[in-house]
Amino acid sequence: MAGYRRQLYRDDAVVLRVQKLGESDRIITLLTRRHGRLRAVARGVRRTTSKFGARLEPFGHVDLQLAGDPKGNVGSSLHSVSQVEGIDLYGRRFLGDYPRYTAASAIAETAERLTPVEREPSLRLFQLTLGALKALSLGEHATTLVLDAYLLRGMSLAGWAPALTACAVCGTPGRHRAFSVPAGGAVCPDCRPPGAAHPAPATIDLMSALTSGDWQVADATATGVRRECSGLVAAHLQWHLERALRSLPLVDRGGPPTGAPDTGPVGGVPAGDDGGTRGGRVRPPRVGVEGLDREMTE
Repeated sequence: MAGYRRQLYRDDAVVLRVQKLGESDRIITLLTRRHGRLRAVARGVRRTTSKFGARLEPFGHVDLQLAGDPKGNVGSSLHSVSQVEGIDLYGRRFLGDYPRYTAASAIAETAERLTPVEREPSLRLFQLTLGALKALSLGEHATTLVLDAYLLRGMSLAGWAPALTACAVCGTPGRHRAFSVPAGGAVCPDCRPPGAAHPAPATIDLMSALTSGDWQVADATATGVRRECSGLVAAHLQWHLERALRSLPLVDRGGPPTGAPDTGPVGGVPAGDDGGTRGGRVRPPRVGVEGLDREMTE
């Protein structure tokens, strides 16, 4: 547009993803506090002489100055990064820790999928994403619990929270044993559709604890219950997203060694009905952190 001058503005953001552009530039996908998700070009950050290239890596919390129209009314859809200050670069703490790195990758990918419209403010999702990355870095809770808590609360913000204390179909209150992803959560015997899973009661209790933030209950659960919970959460999320998350199958959830015989469904969760898991069990990935790093920085 003739006569258009880009506006400078500041915001803090979480770096969700980076992509190569040309020989020395990158496109940075950001989840900002006040302007929602947006993409910006960081010029020259792949050069060894770049002043802020190391600060624009996935999972970092940064304060930055951007050039462009915050509302996207005029000019290019890509903003330009002119200044960056690191607030907390969580990615550096995850590089040598496969479980935390893959969990952070799943969090970042989920945050991007939950914000399909650019420049639409989502303060609660920003705070949730930042809190999840901080919790991963502190290591006070199991990595899988932090990830599943993030996914459940993210679905709550999107309006997809699974029904846990009442039937998802008729609303009858109570602790129902059957769980149906297409129906929206726990279902009573009268509403139970064919193929519904029958998770252990402790699994439903864990999902409720993660949603409400009752970490005392969540930390006391057994490994098998956590795996079953992860399978249901992954299935519920990907059903509503209508697409699979590439990073979820790579998350290390403490399953059996690669090549170990499959012992079948756990708690009645049918194979193939939980977003790439079998009965809540997720097979350990066959790729290393380097492979996932290429996904995050392609």
